[in-house]
Amino acid sequence: MGSAVVQITLFGLLLALVIALPNKDDWDIYNFYINSTVTSRYATTVITSRVANRMNEPKEIEFQVRIPKNAFISKFRMHIDGQDYNGVVKAKEQAQQQYTHAVSRGQSAGLVSSVGRTLEEFKTSVTVAAHKKVTFELTYEELLKRRLGKYELQIHARPMQPVKDFKVDVHINENAGINFIEVKGGLTTGVLANTTTIQKDADKQAWLYFYPTEDQQKTCQGCGDQGLNGDLVIVYDVNRDTSLGDIKTSDGYFVHHFAPYNLPRIPKNVVFIIDQSGSMHGKKIQQTRTALIHILKDLAEDDYFGLITFDSSIFHWKRELVQATEENLGSARTFARAIQDRGATDINAAVLEGARMLNLHPREGSASILILLTDGDPTTGVTNLETIQSNVRKAIADKFPLYCLGFGFDVNFEFLEKMSLQNNGVARRIYEDSDADLQLKGFYEEVATPLLTDVTMTYVGSTNLTQTTFSQYYNGSEIVVAGQLIDNNVETFIPQVVAISKNQRIVFSDPTATTESTKTVSDNRIQRVWAYLTVKQLLEKELQLSGPEKDKVEKEALRLSLKYSFVTPLTSMVVTKPQGENTDVLHKPKEGEKPDPVRPRGGAPQVMGHGGGYRLFAGSMYTSPPF
Repeated sequence: MGSAVVQITLFGLLLALVIALPNKDDWDIYNFYINSTVTSRYATTVITSRVANRMNEPKEIEFQVRIPKNAFISKFRMHIDGQDYNGVVKAKEQAQQQYTHAVSRGQSAGLVSSVGRTLEEFKTSVTVAAHKKVTFELTYEELLKRRLGKYELQIHARPMQPVKDFKVDVHINENAGINFIEVKGGLTTGVLANTTTIQKDADKQAWLYFYPTEDQQKTCQGCGDQGLNGDLVIVYDVNRDTSLGDIKTSDGYFVHHFAPYNLPRIPKNVVFIIDQSGSMHGKKIQQTRTALIHILKDLAEDDYFGLITFDSSIFHWKRELVQATEENLGSARTFARAIQDRGATDINAAVLEGARMLNLHPREGSASILILLTDGDPTTGVTNLETIQSNVRKAIADKFPLYCLGFGFDVNFEFLEKMSLQNNGVARRIYEDSDADLQLKGFYEEVATPLLTDVTMTYVGSTNLTQTTFSQYYNGSEIVVAGQLIDNNVETFIPQVVAISKNQRIVFSDPTATTESTKTVSDNRIQRVWAYLTVKQLLEKELQLSGPEKDKVEKEALRLSLKYSFVTPLTSMVVTKPQGENTDVLHKPKEGEKPDPVRPRGGAPQVMGHGGGYRLFAGSMYTSPPF
């Protein structure tokens, strides 16, 4: 390729990336700003970078950032020579036509590709005239999820060269009150230890400033000629003043954050279903054993548990659930240490057996949980995925959640995700890294302490609600519901939560409370929270359905994605550029989706490196594996 490529990389998490370094004599990043505003746990982040072409000839400048997988890109623009070029969100089919037309003209196209644990990669490029500048500006939005009693906003910066004007500004506004806030990560140590400033105002607002000098960007740990290479993690939680939670309204919409505290833990019944098929050989099975042994140590004495392993057959530690006494836990740990990989994969029989064990052990005032860990597709017994899902749905019958942990990338994650969602659970990918045992243990900790079961949220005077029923609520988590007010009338709006705490029904309500109105907010943020949640949940629902129902849900998710300019798996962003420039069409992948190799004209599929994203070359596009 004749023109030099400038690569500007921002990471949301610490993740190594293998890329070719640009010729820094050709270009200069003279400012790089990350501005994140978090209001009521909803974060809007704007990344702005201004780059100058120092050469006497036009050069291609590439803008590359990584954003959280849970986020939706909502805006992108380039400012070149006094003119703005904006990205436009379109239905994927419509955008694909523009993409195909661009490729037919010998132009390149870009994508948002899946790259790792929690990140997606956004990449585009533009040719900049000699001694001219380009400003890139990307906006994405995400609802921060509370895990283990805290929210985390994660930023990792690697601009590929020291930048004279480098700033990270974070503003957190929580009317419920900020209980605590701290910043962690590699960019808070060594010579950078004093470059991060946190200010608080009346406990409801906090500001974080990170302004490293150019010299500090060269001398910090892990830094050098390529500048910063590290992460900031802003960790915080809010006050919990009322059991009903935090409710805000604005312009006919509301959002309700529900996270009650000081509740007694509910004893649990848990069955662990562990894949020990041949594909679990080596590090996977070792890390699974290590994690399981740690998890067993954390069971409380009033918990009951079961442990089965499976390949083409099922192996019981005990055929029934037993109490988590020290003697039983010791025996279970001995069983766990002896788990060995072998055989094929009969997921159907294993999950049905786990469900049978829980169904035979009903306990009043307890919560049941089924946890499956597997790394592959079913290869023996019942192997039809829809039949397995139907069998599992009938066996569980909405009595308890199923959590599916997919180990590695050979697993059919969409199959596990659908099966979890159909049974009130979630699926989580476990990455084959050195800390896979900690990932397993970390997931278990999220569901280790149930506080409520059969949670039902009702809102008199509302409509178009997001999900309002939840099988269980866990300590340190949070339930978020949003909706619209009928006739924008706050006076007739009555929220209430009914749930089971141990063996008694409990009602959360506050007839005397005044729902907080945020009419001073001019950016329709509450409405966007509703739209974000609604689209997310419609996409999950669409995964579970088929036929006309699936089409109806997908159509509504697409309508809202277009209305709010969200880049979702149903939409793409068309990045317009100056006349004669490449047209980029940016897609958002589903979890676990791998891009197909793209054939350059007259050649076989080309694969390069392990960067996990898309590299653009002249009139064709080459892909590299996303994981």
